[in-house]
Amino acid sequence: MADVALQRKNMVESQIRPSDVTDRRITTAMTAIPREKFLPARLASLAYSDESLMIAPGRETLPPVVLAKLIQLAEFEAGDNVLVISESGYAAAVVAEMAKKVVALFADDHGAKAATEAFASLAIGNVVAVSGAAASGWPARGPYDVVLIEGGIEKIPDTIKDQIRENGRLVSIAINDKIGRAVVLHKRASIFARRDAFQAAAPLISGFAEARPAFVF
Repeated sequence: MADVALQRKNMVESQIRPSDVTDRRITTAMTAIPREKFLPARLASLAYSDESLMIAPGRETLPPVVLAKLIQLAEFEAGDNVLVISESGYAAAVVAEMAKKVVALFADDHGAKAATEAFASLAIGNVVAVSGAAASGWPARGPYDVVLIEGGIEKIPDTIKDQIRENGRLVSIAINDKIGRAVVLHKRASIFARRDAFQAAAPLISGFAEARPAFVF
């Protein structure tokens, strides 16, 4: 246990802090939350590496430093109601340390069940894990102050836009011509103003890709 705690501390000190993550709530949460709880056992030894991890086909985590910077970009407030379109549940666990209520949306029941067990084992009581199509969001618990998408997007479906309250925001990694940039979009009078932040690579989240014409002979 001591070795794992040291690995978490080293991740924060060597990866997170040097990358302009200045929000102490994030570094405190990442020092305390065992990331390996949200990964398959075969990946536990890589929990604090500085790389993305393939959890399952179509499910890939962001590197810790990219996730930390993305969370900082969201500028969470203590009373926020948050939707995290999640891959492992770790992002939702970190956000739960800063926000009032969090919904972690997974693409399948297996991911939601595993995250629910991890949240319970860590006594994180302000997160609920659900499963469904990412592009549909989770309107039952909206509207949301923040939607955090743990991956890449090419477009934002109207269903997601409609679940963000006025003056709310969406944070994700926008993919244009295969180049990714972390972005925050602020909703004002149903219009989204975009601000670009840092460059980052991320896999596209299902349902957030632009439609492409079929190849025709």
